[in-house]
Amino acid sequence: MTKRSIETKLVQLGNLSDAKTGAVNPPIYMSTAYKHAGIGQSTGYDYTRTKNPTREILEKGIADLENGDAGYACSSGMAAVQLILSLFKPGDEIIVPDDIYGGTYRLLKTFGETYNINPVYFASLEEIEGLINENTKAIFLETPTNPLMIEFDLDIFASICKKHNLLFIVDNTFYTPYFQRPIEHGADIVLHSATKYIAGHNDVLAGLVVAKGQELCEKLAFAHNGMGLVLSPMDSWLVIRGLKTMHLRLKQHDSNGKQVAAYLETEPLVTDVLYTGKGGMLSFRVKSAEMVNPFLQKIQLITFAESLGGVESFITYPATQTHADIPYEERVARGVDDRLLRFSVGVEEAEDIIADLKQVFEQLRSEF
Repeated sequence: MTKRSIETKLVQLGNLSDAKTGAVNPPIYMSTAYKHAGIGQSTGYDYTRTKNPTREILEKGIADLENGDAGYACSSGMAAVQLILSLFKPGDEIIVPDDIYGGTYRLLKTFGETYNINPVYFASLEEIEGLINENTKAIFLETPTNPLMIEFDLDIFASICKKHNLLFIVDNTFYTPYFQRPIEHGADIVLHSATKYIAGHNDVLAGLVVAKGQELCEKLAFAHNGMGLVLSPMDSWLVIRGLKTMHLRLKQHDSNGKQVAAYLETEPLVTDVLYTGKGGMLSFRVKSAEMVNPFLQKIQLITFAESLGGVESFITYPATQTHADIPYEERVARGVDDRLLRFSVGVEEAEDIIADLKQVFEQLRSEF
């Protein structure tokens, strides 16, 4: 088969999957049940929780995009995390960076308290070898991290995992397979909050998991079906539709992110700009925590909201939104202080986004 670019794969995802009608756009199969001609005779579809034709298109598509063996479409990004955590048993430990999405922190804390599957946090690469023991089963990374935008060298972590026979798990939500494919760098499992850049329009809740290796894929498939952590046909179709334009959106997110970051670097009321130089996600700190609420009240084009990765520009306040469940002292020690704002730069005209920021900072200058 001809090797195709990721851009072409995205556009063609699910096209002409219905040979009977020749439908270009993939159908939405809403049926929960499928007829059997007799005992032991199946079309390959029995019950929609186990397998659905629309969801299957998405699952095969994301596995191909991430260069994995199998994909699993879940009802949310957190359902995707829970699916992965189902691989572990009481007493297991998972090494995780200090900077991690608050929802993942909360779920890991719950698994530790309830099932004795415990996260072990690290602040630097140099700490990791000292944290590994006979109970360590995996390293779980976000890269870049949420919200401090820390990038990790996947090849280094893959080498550590291989040396110690650990699962290597990567949350690729911020970069997507357009910018980064962790399995190609040695990861065993990749996950996404597909609600974000993959779906891209703030209109669907979804999670995706991709794995490499037959045994691992079979374990995930069993849990995915058995626990019912599956995405509905309609939502699967919405994610497929989002993927078809993801490369176009990400090019604009990336261009706008670079321009907005460059502007914020020049703004006297901003003390820190946290940006990897790629993509549409960045964070920044204003001079004082007292500025945050007036700032959020004065933005006009940009929306103060708790999400990211959609076409619209969103600013989130991690202290009271995404990371509110982390105790104050711990949150601040991890760098998520009360001056930090997370910015999902949208695909509006960059000059308009920057103009909105400028008008806010001009007002703040007269007040602080």
